[in-house]
Amino acid sequence: MNKEQFGICLRAHADTLGRICDRACMLHEAVNQKYDRKFPYGFHLSMVADFAMEYGHEVVSSEEDIIPVVFGAYFHDSIEDARLTYNDVRKEAEAFMDTRQALAAAEIVYALTNDKGRTRDERAGAHYYAGIRETPYAPFVKLCDRLANMTYSFRGTDIANRHMKEVYRREWPHFIASVNPHAGDIRFSIPADMVREAECLLAERER
Repeated sequence: MNKEQFGICLRAHADTLGRICDRACMLHEAVNQKYDRKFPYGFHLSMVADFAMEYGHEVVSSEEDIIPVVFGAYFHDSIEDARLTYNDVRKEAEAFMDTRQALAAAEIVYALTNDKGRTRDERAGAHYYAGIRETPYAPFVKLCDRLANMTYSFRGTDIANRHMKEVYRREWPHFIASVNPHAGDIRFSIPADMVREAECLLAERER
């Protein structure tokens, strides 16, 4: 799907995508979750979804996959942080799409849900990344999530953001190798333009 066709499809589904955004933001607000302790969590969710809509034309194989992918971007933290179960996510998705699409959307969200662990490395270990690589569109949505977090942290100047810059810089080689299945199926692909955008951020960090 080219960028123009993708944009036409986004505009055609704008009402549904807007309602998905509102619902995801509401669920995180219900548990009083903040982003960087000061923004409504929808701030982050919208950044992730914006990247999905900016680069989605490079990975989406058909129009029917657009809504599940964008849903995955908005709901990617809903099991981990908004107290939803996998079945809850499927039911939420079914309010916006058909059963097949809802299953695909729920699988993306499930794949991006961190494992249990005491440390960052334990929560996102080999098992976690294997699940992402095996799930259609999960590598793409995970990269949208990482790029959103990187973009935010690299704009910040406080101690927490300076720390996260170092974390993202250190993790990048392992992260990009772990999330990329190098599969022939476009649904598992990682857009080269997104990788370059992330690496530009890292280069800015080093100057």
